[in-house]
Amino acid sequence: MSLLRTLCPLVLVLLLAGCGVDEAAKDPSPSGSRTEEGAAFPVSIEHKYGSTEITEEPAKVVTLGLSDQDAVLALGVKPVGAVDWFKERPYGLWPWTKDLWGANTPEIVGERDDFNLEKILGLQPDLILALYSGMTQEQYDELSKIAPVVGQPKDFADYGAPWQEMTRMTGRALGKADEAERLIDEIDGRFAAVREEHPDWEGRTVAVADPYQAGKYAIFQKTDPKAAFMIEMGFVVPDAINEAAGVSNAADVSSERGDLIDTDLLLFLAADPTAEARVKADPVFQGLAVAKENRAVFLPYSDPPIGAALSFNTVLSIPYAIDELVPLLDRS
Repeated sequence: MSLLRTLCPLVLVLLLAGCGVDEAAKDPSPSGSRTEEGAAFPVSIEHKYGSTEITEEPAKVVTLGLSDQDAVLALGVKPVGAVDWFKERPYGLWPWTKDLWGANTPEIVGERDDFNLEKILGLQPDLILALYSGMTQEQYDELSKIAPVVGQPKDFADYGAPWQEMTRMTGRALGKADEAERLIDEIDGRFAAVREEHPDWEGRTVAVADPYQAGKYAIFQKTDPKAAFMIEMGFVVPDAINEAAGVSNAADVSSERGDLIDTDLLLFLAADPTAEARVKADPVFQGLAVAKENRAVFLPYSDPPIGAALSFNTVLSIPYAIDELVPLLDRS
């Protein structure tokens, strides 16, 4: 399975892993530890499946969203459990998180939206986060027998909520709302500085695509993290791409739809090191203005993991992505 399928979780089958969890197995949380006036708890957080009350500061957190661990780490908490994204680097152990994890790496409790309930139960968490996930109602109900669960942000499609919203929800769940806002302000400042330094990027069209096989492209719409990152740097994703993607995070098209990627800037994210040569040899691509004028930039998902940083698009990965990508674009 190509990394495209790993990076496009909306097309993956959602499975409920493990067996049911008896209500009696739930470890009740002691109450009243931080209920004094002005404290962060108790707090009620609304999400896709309703509202979850967290009565005290969580000590053992399990993250089930593909990038949820980043915001948790950024707020000074190490999850005890997380899901796998890239098998080569379980739970997303990238440069922007490596030092924060240290030697205390989490238990792997699933892959994508296939959660191992028995492993999660064994960790005895007092909070489960499933923000950047495709968690189903059935999974939510089972997980809620283990610990309070905060599901996907409401009013957004699965995998479609902006990083700011997920960071705020994480901050509230951990009792660190003010710290989360400071992180968001810092990142917003980084993006503002990029836009100020590159006024010529404002309003220019961009397409972010994965040439995952010969003659085929996945072109990411505006709510996908990779495209959202470029939008915050001043670029715009053409309506034609968003319309072609529909409810998915990407439009899956043949190279004959080259008009969709004939933009002011084209970013190709590829796991296959031969992809660049393959794409450049395509006669359809050769006929596009973006190819003739050398406005296409090829980025790896790893080595260096620029594509992975764009795919995560979190408070931890964004600074890394800015530091790596902006100089590349300046030279292109």
